[in-house]
Amino acid sequence: MNPERPREPIFNVPAVVTVLLAVLVAIHLGRSFLDPATGEWLVLALAFVPDRYFGHASQWPGGIVSAWTSPLTHMLVHGDWTHLALNAASLLAFGGIVARRIPALRLLLFTVFSGLMGAAAFLALNRNVDAPMIGASGAIAGLMAASLRLLFSAIDQAPPGSAGELVRRRPDLIQLAGLKTALRDPRLRSTTAMWLVLNVLAAYGLGTPGASGPIAWEAHIGGYLAGLLGYGWFDAVAPHGPPPSQRKNSAEDQIFTSN
Repeated sequence: MNPERPREPIFNVPAVVTVLLAVLVAIHLGRSFLDPATGEWLVLALAFVPDRYFGHASQWPGGIVSAWTSPLTHMLVHGDWTHLALNAASLLAFGGIVARRIPALRLLLFTVFSGLMGAAAFLALNRNVDAPMIGASGAIAGLMAASLRLLFSAIDQAPPGSAGELVRRRPDLIQLAGLKTALRDPRLRSTTAMWLVLNVLAAYGLGTPGASGPIAWEAHIGGYLAGLLGYGWFDAVAPHGPPPSQRKNSAEDQIFTSN
């Protein structure tokens, strides 16, 4: 008979994810108190605009300063509450997994890295375009890719049927597969291919119900690939001995075998 496990709280969100969500909500809420002209100026000053980098920075709000800061600040603003809610839900799902694995500072650095690579991809595919890009989707796509690497590693290591519990409760016990191994994994390949196809379809306005404007699919793909290829640089979990499937009767493994 397995010992009774303590009840977990319904909401068990890592502190760093809670802080990120609070910042995004506070910024969006704060904009609602601004007059329309000031609000529009602020959004454009924070937005990532490829046109800034081709001799036109002075023509946009924020000028040269925003050309330097907008690769980061564009992640902090969203078009409307629906846009924010979708990104918040994704941040909770994917950011929560990674935040239980690595320290808060590494999570922030990885999130920023993915967002910057998303902006770089948007710039590379939209030279001289004057369409502002806002939102944390590129950064969150990187968290999604990292979560998938952890999930597929867990599936290979945990007892049958318990990989989801391992990812949700103790992702620090997962032995992350190396990048070469991950890239040879047909599950990750098919998931990545599906992600790419969905985002290419989004470029033509397909598969994006409820979208309030064009989808920055380039940033999604750039952030995802950055997270997929670069997560190992930020993963600092030390080895924990044999994977769960090879350990027997340890106190840690009761969380995977208890009903």
